[in-house]
Amino acid sequence: MRILRVGICSKGFTFLELIVVIFILSIVMAVIMPSFIGIGDNKLKSEAREIASLLRYLYDSAVSRKETFLIKFNFNENTVSFSSPEGEKRKKFNNVIGVTTQSRGLVSTGELIFFFEPLGINENLNVHLNKENEFMDVTLNHMSGRVKIIQNSK
Repeated sequence: MRILRVGICSKGFTFLELIVVIFILSIVMAVIMPSFIGIGDNKLKSEAREIASLLRYLYDSAVSRKETFLIKFNFNENTVSFSSPEGEKRKKFNNVIGVTTQSRGLVSTGELIFFFEPLGINENLNVHLNKENEFMDVTLNHMSGRVKIIQNSK
């Protein structure tokens, strides 16, 4: 059996090895952490993108298939129902606070139904979203079918 001198231990890590490990961990954390920081903030953007995608899809489907599709906003239940080529679907959106149209103005209670016909939709739509102090609008141009997401700071 081997006897070591006092103060020298061959089991364990050297100071240099510990510094290298800490350095590697700090680099890994610097790369990974920024992607986790804004997870809660992206809910509003995600909902806005999903509504924009839905409006674009219904507009394009109605024009290309020469069929009529509908979208129904139910503000009391925070849901959006829509008919699509795959059938009737329903989705919950927690941050939709209202829809503005040219004919009805701002509607934020009850139900609101729009028809996407083979020639498009009859009027422009603005879907308003709000989460805490952040506001976003999803706009649909009835002439071109173009959908835009606008971030507001009201």
